[in-house]
Amino acid sequence: MNRFLSPSPVFLKQGIGFVRIILGAMMIYHGKEIFQPEIMNGYMDWDNFKGPSARIMVYFGKTSELLAGVLLFLGLFTRLGAVILIGTLSYVTFFVGHGKFWYEDQHPFMFVLFGIFFVFLGPGAWSLDALLFKREVQP
Repeated sequence: MNRFLSPSPVFLKQGIGFVRIILGAMMIYHGKEIFQPEIMNGYMDWDNFKGPSARIMVYFGKTSELLAGVLLFLGLFTRLGAVILIGTLSYVTFFVGHGKFWYEDQHPFMFVLFGIFFVFLGPGAWSLDALLFKREVQP
């Protein structure tokens, strides 16, 4: 009980790895819509995406979500995946959602915060980054 209540980390690398894998899976879930034309066409009907570049913007956004999700899920180039996540979901929060992250657009902004978390902390446990770079991943 003392360890649980202490300010020292408990299973830090494993906790970071667990959150990274779940976050990656959630982003893959959001990004897989790129393979569903009826959903993608629905996005292009939104006022934010009216105009000649609507298709490019919608497909670029969903591709970015999918790519960030795969990178985070695998723990492969984790910081790059986190930066892609931050950029994409910041656009969703502040341009598509008009920046109301304290009220209406909390969901995409939470992904931005998690992206910042992984830029600073790295992949945690169970990552391909650790295998690829042949070193212990530090939280």
